[in-house]
Amino acid sequence: MSEKDKKLGFFERYLTLWVLACIITGIAIGELAPSFPGWLSRFEYAQVSIPVAVLIWLMIYPMMVQIDFKNVLNVWNKPEGLALTLTVNWIIKPFTMFAFAYIFFKVIFAGLIAPALAEEYLAGAILLGAAPCTAMVFVWSYLTRGDANYTLVQVSVNDLILVFAYAPIVMFLLGLTEISVPYDTILFSVILYIVIPLTAGYVSREILVSKRGKDWFEEKFVKNLKKVTISGLLLTLVILFSFQGEIILENPLHIILIGIPLAIQTLFIFTLAYSWAKLWRLPHNIAAPAAMIGASNFFELAVAVAISLFGLSSGAALATVVGVLIEVPIMLFLVSIANKTRHWFPK
Repeated sequence: MSEKDKKLGFFERYLTLWVLACIITGIAIGELAPSFPGWLSRFEYAQVSIPVAVLIWLMIYPMMVQIDFKNVLNVWNKPEGLALTLTVNWIIKPFTMFAFAYIFFKVIFAGLIAPALAEEYLAGAILLGAAPCTAMVFVWSYLTRGDANYTLVQVSVNDLILVFAYAPIVMFLLGLTEISVPYDTILFSVILYIVIPLTAGYVSREILVSKRGKDWFEEKFVKNLKKVTISGLLLTLVILFSFQGEIILENPLHIILIGIPLAIQTLFIFTLAYSWAKLWRLPHNIAAPAAMIGASNFFELAVAVAISLFGLSSGAALATVVGVLIEVPIMLFLVSIANKTRHWFPK
């Protein structure tokens, strides 16, 4: 495999730049055409923006269609890696995210952030922390020479658990922040953004594989969907930041303040999971992806639920988008660390 083949694709490699461009574009639209956010707000149902929902579907469907339920049945052949990622993602990560965000937003940054806004930033962090990565982890696994089949199993099982565990965890942690939450909206969001696209992905996968074959499905259909996910994300960010422009221009410091606990959480979870894998003497091609899944977030879902619960112009939505902004450079840094420490693990 050539070095060129190991590199990220064009969109993935410069995702942080595209996110910055979308932030600038969104802010410009909000300032130059202030009626646009108000007009867009008219297209809502049950607190869900229909245009944004369509774009988020474009992000989520390409991920869901890759899940092969048959592989889930073989996971018990190598249970340690799965046990590690499930423990980190569902028993540890949501609560450490809450802890870091609470300490920074409510204590350390108390004099810099208004209490009401701090509550919304905390809520956004909670939504991120309860959603393990689904899509980009395949890129991180590839760059660390991870076991592709095992990574798919890890992500598939996490997605299945996400359907049942995301809402209860989020509801519990949001309750601790004393925010009045419409719980029916959380459940509706999970159904809209997880259950329905997961079902659609499974049905379409079965039909396409049976008619065109698995090779065509993976080499043609799935590969052609990759840019759809990124395009949906970028268009969503343009809309989101058209609502956030005034807040950002008035409080640019808040972007940095939000990024600090999110970055610390990412580094902490990777260190914990990676060290645990080393202690268990897992092979590197399972250990690295397991740590990457825990360190990164399913930010598409977090953005969607934040918008549904608190609105496009909320601090919670802004916090989830900042998660997108900082994740790619940090994860590339962690990929480099994982590759340089490959000799720590058994061959």
